[in-house]
Amino acid sequence: MATLASNLTKAAGEHADRPAVRLDDAVLTYAELQVAAQRVSALLGARGIGPGDRVGLVLPNVPQFPVLFYGAVAAGAVVVPMNPLLKAREVKYYLENSGASIVFAWHQMADEASSAAESVGIDCVAVDPETFGDLLGEHEPADDIVDREDDDTVVLLYTSGTTGQPKGAELTHVNLISNAALTAQTLVCLEPDDVVMGCLPLFHCFGLTCGLNASVASGSCLTLIPRFDPKKALEVIGRDHVTVFEGVPTMYSAMLNAPDADSYDVSSLRTCISGGAAMPAEVMKSFEDKFGCIVLEGYGLSETSPVASFNRPEIERKPGSIGPPVRGVEMRVLDDEGNPVDQGDVGEIAIRGECVMKGYWANKEATDDAIPDGWFRTGDMAKTDEDGYFYIVDRKKDLIIRGGYNVYPREVEEALYEHEAVAEAAVVGLAHNDLGEEVGAAVALKPDMTVSEEELRDFAKERLAAYKYPRHVWIVDELPKGPTGKILRREVRAPEEGSKSGSG
Repeated sequence: MATLASNLTKAAGEHADRPAVRLDDAVLTYAELQVAAQRVSALLGARGIGPGDRVGLVLPNVPQFPVLFYGAVAAGAVVVPMNPLLKAREVKYYLENSGASIVFAWHQMADEASSAAESVGIDCVAVDPETFGDLLGEHEPADDIVDREDDDTVVLLYTSGTTGQPKGAELTHVNLISNAALTAQTLVCLEPDDVVMGCLPLFHCFGLTCGLNASVASGSCLTLIPRFDPKKALEVIGRDHVTVFEGVPTMYSAMLNAPDADSYDVSSLRTCISGGAAMPAEVMKSFEDKFGCIVLEGYGLSETSPVASFNRPEIERKPGSIGPPVRGVEMRVLDDEGNPVDQGDVGEIAIRGECVMKGYWANKEATDDAIPDGWFRTGDMAKTDEDGYFYIVDRKKDLIIRGGYNVYPREVEEALYEHEAVAEAAVVGLAHNDLGEEVGAAVALKPDMTVSEEELRDFAKERLAAYKYPRHVWIVDELPKGPTGKILRREVRAPEEGSKSGSG
């Protein structure tokens, strides 16, 4: 049976000398990527790590990510990708919960991961481009790919709900193989001559599937940007003749409004895809007019590998819509009792098909709650039109999407609750012109305790990744509650801008 690693073997066999991954002047051909991945597989084998074992990756968008990813997959391991901005306490939870056997961390960001690995008793390998090749050179390439079944887990992507700790979505080989294939074949129509912009984080499902795995599945080139910058993105589009750009709405807005945007050569752009949040119609129209390409919006979640619906290039595009379901996927809009609602009525999106995760790692209760009857409940509220196109109306869950990154209120609240003066906290999303949403926190203090809003913000900043901590904190006498005493986030209102704490 074909595993996800087989895609690389096929690409290396058919396109050995073609560039697979590049970062500025650093280029890996498909043959070089395969050999490096085979050496990673051998390295893991030498450490007794094999089928089913979990391997943590804490890296930005650098060529070593795909090398480690495909090497671990070829060894039959389960990859646990993590944001390199996470703090030690966050990495520790992922390592403990997944039962990881080893973690690889980018050398410039390895301190937090190393501290976390030490606390759970596993090795942390610092990935330094100056020495990483020597480390791999100690191992002969492992030619064989370990056999795995279709429904064996290959990636654990940690996501979270509005309550409790983050949960590991178990994505299988068939989940990721099929989603990469449909992205490459029917959504973006990738060919070996294509160059895909890799500015979406590879540790996120959007970047992993639609960027890395779809590129490998089609033998095209993925050109990486470790940290998105609109000027750099425009430069790379011209330099590398990028044909497909994948991003979140804030990236499009930033490029559109970049100084001297008209001076860059973007004539190679053919197709752009957007996800992660709704793109304002005006931004889409302006971007297409300015850069002479088409922007297609889609929808998905970590739990759906991620693509579930899409405005495909060969059918009518409806701005504001997330399109109809993709191949191999069914979508419904359900009421609170699980019954389909009438066309035009609002309900919760439920998804069934080959994109839906196996379940949440070691969490049967959460899995049964999310997939009670074979249909995954997304928490997103939507309606459909007469053509079967879906339109997001609101989120049932309290997820905040800040600049394309998911921020789960409960995680931020838990960090605030660690402060001795905090009695209650409610974290909400605040409208932001550039980021879509900013993180805000209303805090009620314990009796006779005092603390400044700035101090609370800094306290959270020390404990959370940079994109998670609340830039705006305000202290209230009490938080709004329902009849059972539950805090009602939806009724939390931020004070006027002038009374919020700073945004450093």
